[in-house]
Amino acid sequence: MRWPRKNDTASIAQRREAMGLDGGITGSVDLEQFAAAAESLVGVAVIPVSAVPIEIELGAYELSDAGDVDETGRGMETVHVPLAHTEGGLTASMTRGALAAGTVRTYVLHDRITRASCFMCASAAAAIELARWIEGELDAMRDWLASSPDETLSTRALLRGVKTHVVGPMCHVLWQWTTGDAVGPNMMTRNSYALNMGYVMPNAPTKPERAILEANMGGDKKPSAEYFQSGHGKTVLAEAFLSDEQIRRVLRTTAEDLEVLSWAGTHGSVASGMQSVAFTPASAIAAVFAATGQDLGMVGTSSMAHGTGRRVEGGLQATIRFGGLEVGTVGGGTTLPSARDWLTSIGCAGPGNVYRFAQIVAAAALCLEISASAAMATAGSENFFKAHHERGGLR
Repeated sequence: MRWPRKNDTASIAQRREAMGLDGGITGSVDLEQFAAAAESLVGVAVIPVSAVPIEIELGAYELSDAGDVDETGRGMETVHVPLAHTEGGLTASMTRGALAAGTVRTYVLHDRITRASCFMCASAAAAIELARWIEGELDAMRDWLASSPDETLSTRALLRGVKTHVVGPMCHVLWQWTTGDAVGPNMMTRNSYALNMGYVMPNAPTKPERAILEANMGGDKKPSAEYFQSGHGKTVLAEAFLSDEQIRRVLRTTAEDLEVLSWAGTHGSVASGMQSVAFTPASAIAAVFAATGQDLGMVGTSSMAHGTGRRVEGGLQATIRFGGLEVGTVGGGTTLPSARDWLTSIGCAGPGNVYRFAQIVAAAALCLEISASAAMATAGSENFFKAHHERGGLR
């Protein structure tokens, strides 16, 4: 049969018939409400969702006219974080970490999303000239975007900065944007393309031979040193104080053992060249992303983390920094029924909530890090072994 491309009711039914999908849970859901989310729709995947109560001291943030993240207040609340996953032990472990942490304090430090373009020039000299010109045109480019009659441009994606990198005849350009409550890849892509083709190519002092919209300097959806340091999304820090009593009673280890693990794990990260200094942030981030309709391709970039553990009087200070949490509370998968429901359950659905949501993701990841690290810190990492042995399924 010819594979139908449309997402109307008849095409969906035809594809399902060809695949032998007759009834069952994949056919018991109204699929039309998902038709705008993916091409060649044939059904839905059902993933169990659990929840972990975490006490969080959250900051309230606003983006200034200059593109800086300004804190306007702080408040404490218990958030029941939804996790969609099939990883045995993940929810129990995060719950244990949350109990040990008590209150997790979170902070939003920075907000930028980037598109890494490249201009191919006739020579290195021409590429250098272009880079210097582009860096000097930032204000003019902002004005050009704001006054453009092009209706395909996004008014939400605001150009905040530019970074150039010349190698040979190539002028790589990292366009830096803010996109409000959306993750914003489509917004900034439209605007970056317009800048490349409508501003740089016709106005450059020496016209480049070719423009490439995405040339991988940033590392879109891939871990990179650029994004680990300068961010790609929301840069968020989470912190908790683990008292000696909670470490002993809840985590069943000691602050000294946790500090040794932090030291060894940091050097292990350095030895491997890893763009992260943490144990298991991807599990927490993937579970929250799956529940709330985030782009799962962004888990790899979003889970780049820098964790620290430091012995202080009476316990251990634990922190984790995410250079670029690529999260949104509007658009994309966040509009789908179940995702919208889970976002609503934690007060994060719709405009004005993206900084709150980013902090909740970071807090959840820190709680899992605390518990997983404690299991690894025991003598011979016995607790970590037992957890995987008991919940490992197949032998």
